[in-house]
Amino acid sequence: MLYDKVIQLLFFTCRQNRKASLIWTISLVGVTVLTASAFTGLYQSDQERQSMAQTMENPAMTAMVGPGYGLDNYTNGAMMAHQMLLFTAIVFAVMSILLVTKMTRAEEEEGKLELLRSLPVGRLSSLSATVIFVTILNIVIGLLIGIGLIAMNLVGMGMTGSILYGLTLTVTGLWFTSITALISQLSETSRGVVGLSFLVLIVAYLLRAIGDVSSEVLSLMSPLGLVLRTEVYVQNYWWPIFVTILMSLVFTLIAFYLNNKRDLGAGLLLSKPGKREGSRWLLSPLGLILRLQRTTIISWIIVMFFLGASYGSVFGDLEAFFENNEVLMQMLGDNRGYSMTEQFTTMLMVVLAIMATIPAVLVFLRVRGEEKKGRTEHLLTRGISRFSLIAHYLIIAILLGIVSLFLANFGLWFASSQVMEEPITFVNLLKAGLSYLPAMLLVLMIAVLLFAWKPKSTPLVWLYLVYSFFTVYLGGLIDMPTWLADLSSFSHIPQLPVDDFNWTPILILLFISTVGLVFSFISYRRRDALG
Repeated sequence: MLYDKVIQLLFFTCRQNRKASLIWTISLVGVTVLTASAFTGLYQSDQERQSMAQTMENPAMTAMVGPGYGLDNYTNGAMMAHQMLLFTAIVFAVMSILLVTKMTRAEEEEGKLELLRSLPVGRLSSLSATVIFVTILNIVIGLLIGIGLIAMNLVGMGMTGSILYGLTLTVTGLWFTSITALISQLSETSRGVVGLSFLVLIVAYLLRAIGDVSSEVLSLMSPLGLVLRTEVYVQNYWWPIFVTILMSLVFTLIAFYLNNKRDLGAGLLLSKPGKREGSRWLLSPLGLILRLQRTTIISWIIVMFFLGASYGSVFGDLEAFFENNEVLMQMLGDNRGYSMTEQFTTMLMVVLAIMATIPAVLVFLRVRGEEKKGRTEHLLTRGISRFSLIAHYLIIAILLGIVSLFLANFGLWFASSQVMEEPITFVNLLKAGLSYLPAMLLVLMIAVLLFAWKPKSTPLVWLYLVYSFFTVYLGGLIDMPTWLADLSSFSHIPQLPVDDFNWTPILILLFISTVGLVFSFISYRRRDALG
């Protein structure tokens, strides 16, 4: 039978992924509920909300967050859905992509699925358990978000809208669950599945952005554009939910059909044959690492440029955006000697610096994945020292962080210069951005330290990065204690051009990072090569 032991596999999958599921659930539900509460505190009068609505009526904001349904009566619910639904849906998509890839093609690559297939289980049982598990997870998180919003009993956020808000996020996750399951039948590698799935996500976002500005048809071709047509807390349309579920079912059925037809370990998209002889460049650790990670590196470089450009495109409306909005001014601080655009730039630099840290950490953590698969052991037997191996990964990560931050600032300057009469100079933006390199280096030091000292805990570096983002983005709004904010390395960097440049925190961060890296290199040389 094709589905033998699927229930047992489902329970096994739940147990295997319980920690990741719990983290995703707490994070998504907690952030959504806290954000909804924050919105009601941000804008306590109709006048403030309508003032905000006026600033959202421009093509740049429409392309970024979606069409402004309910702008004529900008209630708390309409504002929450307008500004948060799309980005939360993207997070649901990311969660689904990562989980499905991990439980399908990644396990197939590592030989776990072959071992499982040697037991009396159905040919489609593993994929079935994966799809069912991720589907249930999306449903549970969506329902908890809806129930949480209802329980808060916030003005402008009724029961129907709250349930629809949660289900809109759920069906977005289901769509990307099904498309990732389908792509996992096409690509031979987990990296290929992740790459193609995220490409679909990026194309979906761009289609929606272009469609929301110029063509409704393009938006409806994108799952992200389709789910926004629910008009949550405004009209509360349900038809996009059913259409998205139907599309998900079609993709899932195709995935099951292809999974039943293909060979174990094979992909329907055949990889092109490699060269008979490799380049001499591949004989060095640097060349090999760059060759293996070139897709990740190039993708993130492009993403960072467009991220900066997307922020820069709204600079022309910033003064109006912040005018008479005391709560948003509280987020930025009291610096009356500078324009609101300059003050916003200081906060934006932190966000871009944290975003630029993500690809740097990703590239370095690849060494942990290679170690788990036994590939680093092969390199270490070829005369490459542990010091050289980890140093090359670290150097590439640092360089990628610098390039990502540079291009994000360049994109920001390029786009803002097109919409501002007196744009901020590129040199000033670059100084403000690159000043965060010591903070980025400290995060990388934590990643190296965890890898060298306690490799199984390496993913904890992501928690520190998320915490840093939370403190710098919402710390001022919720009056976070200084000692808590100071736990983030990004909180110690002088915020140019508003603050005067101060070498003291820079040197302290560099000293801590250097000491930590020295200890990490020593620890890595002493521990077992397999972690």
